[in-house]
Amino acid sequence: MQEKITAQFSSNQIITESSDAAKELYDKSRYGTLTADNRVQLSFIEAMYLMEKEKLVVVDRRSKEISAEALQKKAKNLSPNFWVRYAVYKDIRDRGYIIKTALKFGADFRIYDRGVKPGEDHARWIVYPVHESEHLTWYEFAAKNRVAHSTKKRLLVGVVDDENDVSYWEIRWMRP
Repeated sequence: MQEKITAQFSSNQIITESSDAAKELYDKSRYGTLTADNRVQLSFIEAMYLMEKEKLVVVDRRSKEISAEALQKKAKNLSPNFWVRYAVYKDIRDRGYIIKTALKFGADFRIYDRGVKPGEDHARWIVYPVHESEHLTWYEFAAKNRVAHSTKKRLLVGVVDDENDVSYWEIRWMRP
């Protein structure tokens, strides 16, 4: 069994130890962002996923382990939509895709084709996670569609139900 990677939670950041295992996590699957000192800075969502997969242990400044529940509570305080976003992230990762944030595109995430890593090619989709009870106005929908079209990506809406199952709706521009 592979040894777990340790990451420290401090000032709302989660940064791994400087180790070959942490660098490999980035190199192979593009989790997080590689720092200059070969540590990996992870998002709350990435850390939660890796904790669930038993690949990561998160500790505080005193090296006391932080539970997944405690980390989730901190994440929900920073982002009320955290659990819906996590459900989509987890589902996409479990399907074998690399998924990264897409804030600069005005979306939640960008998704790469299987086998493609960021930097090797462009993402194929941008995805917006929503709960099935949420309502989008036509203006919000049009804005999301325009962002996808202007960035030359396909638009996915990941709809999360009360059982945390995710359905995807792909929206494309068509010319009649």
